[in-house]
Amino acid sequence: MVEEEAWANARMLFQAVRDHEGAGVYAAVVDPWLARAQLAYREVLTTGVELLAATAVDGPDERCGDLLWELYALSRVSDVLLVGFQPPGEHAGVWPAVSRDEYVRLFTGLGLTPFEEPEVFDPFLHEIVEVEQAEDPDEPIRVTDVVWPGLWFGSLLFGRAGVRVRAGVRHAVCGVADRSPLYWTYLRRHRPTVDLSQGWGHNSQWRTDFRVDLRTAAGDEVNACGREDIDALDWQAQELSPGERRELLRHRCLVRTPADAAALAESAEFFPFDWRA
Repeated sequence: MVEEEAWANARMLFQAVRDHEGAGVYAAVVDPWLARAQLAYREVLTTGVELLAATAVDGPDERCGDLLWELYALSRVSDVLLVGFQPPGEHAGVWPAVSRDEYVRLFTGLGLTPFEEPEVFDPFLHEIVEVEQAEDPDEPIRVTDVVWPGLWFGSLLFGRAGVRVRAGVRHAVCGVADRSPLYWTYLRRHRPTVDLSQGWGHNSQWRTDFRVDLRTAAGDEVNACGREDIDALDWQAQELSPGERRELLRHRCLVRTPADAAALAESAEFFPFDWRA
């Protein structure tokens, strides 16, 4: 049995970061938590992720339920620690800042592997933070800068790398790709976010499942636990074409103005959490 003083979970870390005042949050809060987490917590997390990766496509093993909640809580920690790297905005409030090295140190200490992959833009790996609009409307999306690194947990994508891009309007629109509501995300400073914790009470919000994206030898599994046919017409996204739905699922947001322009104003009201392509 793990002694009480050695016990750690991501919700505990999130709340400690939230309550910290002033500078030095890594040394005061994150590093002591990590020292505890590198005992039983890291081992349990690693074993659970291996089981999740092996079973997610056919329906996660029932033992993965608590793991999906824990990964979600850990993703919240990631979200608040990334706020300081993001463009100015009014969506996040004030959170203690960490350096890029400190951010990486936390997650490598838990067994995750950072990546940047700056050569070719891939919405599976990259979250668009800012768009430089190219004059040529057909210019493909190109990464111009990596704002923060992504994170792998084995074959599970834990977090995408944040990137600045240049693109023509037929591929990504400034003000849409970098400012429209971002799904499966708790917090961004520069844009609204939508996740399934919103609207729930103090405890219930933590029973939110982490989105499972896997990269396997057979190809990418996007939202691998989703069970709803993305092509089924339902009231939740009738305004989007099949191609626009796929774009939203893969990018986690709209990246261009929809053919039905009114859908952009309603883009925080879609419910893509069960979509599977």
